[in-house]
Amino acid sequence: MEDIRQIVTQLFVATDQRNWEKAEECFASEVVLDYSSMSGEPATELTPGEIISSWQSILPGFESTHHQLGNFLITIERDKAQTFCYGTATHYLDNDLWTVVGSYDFELLKDPEDTWKISQMTFHFKYQSGNTSLVEKAMLSVKTDKK
Repeated sequence: MEDIRQIVTQLFVATDQRNWEKAEECFASEVVLDYSSMSGEPATELTPGEIISSWQSILPGFESTHHQLGNFLITIERDKAQTFCYGTATHYLDNDLWTVVGSYDFELLKDPEDTWKISQMTFHFKYQSGNTSLVEKAMLSVKTDKK
């Protein structure tokens, strides 16, 4: 079970470190990504590259981010694992904070190399606090930096 917890944790550590290659390695070739509880947008199936590209359009605009996970509950049935955990994401920009709190459900599958990969990621939004307009500032900062 530790290897499953390690993959999920590595995804968020790599994201906070902006190590996009390492983050992308945590995913299966197709991933169902569901942030509908927060965004209102339906779940969608994406490639790891599409997920990372989306995150790159926002997260580097923050001076820093900090994802904290805990209370992992893991069940394994052959080559499929279900993982639940709490998650808190704090975003820092211009001496201001935006924090999002919720929980995640992950599905992981074993790949041909016997490595667990995330095939489904569902976020369950609980609440947010701080300056919710920081996300727009971060996105604008990323667009400005690319010019």
